[in-house]
Amino acid sequence: MLKALAGVGAAAVAATAVYQAVGPGAQWYGRSFVRLRPGTKKIGLTYDDGPNDPHTLRLLELLAKHSARATFFLIGRYVQQRPDIVREIVNAGHAIGNHTFTHPHLPFLSNQQTQREFERCQQAIADAVGVAPAIFRPPFGMRRPGTFQIANALGLEAIMWSITGFDWKAPVAAKISGRVNRLIRGGDVVLLHDGSHLGMGADRSQSVLATGAVLEQWRPKDYEFVTIPEMLETR
Repeated sequence: MLKALAGVGAAAVAATAVYQAVGPGAQWYGRSFVRLRPGTKKIGLTYDDGPNDPHTLRLLELLAKHSARATFFLIGRYVQQRPDIVREIVNAGHAIGNHTFTHPHLPFLSNQQTQREFERCQQAIADAVGVAPAIFRPPFGMRRPGTFQIANALGLEAIMWSITGFDWKAPVAAKISGRVNRLIRGGDVVLLHDGSHLGMGADRSQSVLATGAVLEQWRPKDYEFVTIPEMLETR
């Protein structure tokens, strides 16, 4: 009996550790921003793994059409390839964040390697637009004890999410937007993708179409699509 209870306890501890390493709302390994209080008529659309040609640019056109602002978490090596797209993002009034230089699994890196990932991405963005961001998102949402502290020491605040469209799997747009629209309660941070960590040129056309469906659902109801820095100012 005692052995069985010990096994259950060990499994519970392991499950908790896994959640704290990958759960978007987990806070044990460092504080992160997940959402505003429910009911607030602000929504934060966020896009990971760009910049990506042509879908980041198509998103910019769509967001402008709906007078919406968003936040783009950028991979440094792609920033170096297409700094012009990063400048388009900033010039259109959107926010940008650090998503590391190569999109690694951070829990498996040393502290020095983790710091280098953040620093190289900061430098790439600063070279592209003249200023480095103050927010970051860990690749895959993964962290370990110390990951957020390394970023915090570089002036970066951790940003997670309250809703994901699971669009990294590239399902049809209706499935992405259906999930997001079903879960929105106001104050949410929505995770979508304009690129892929696997390579430049990933097809994110369904994510663009899904974004249009989300905007068309909530803009007529007086919901405001704002950047993460704007949400942080009102939390």
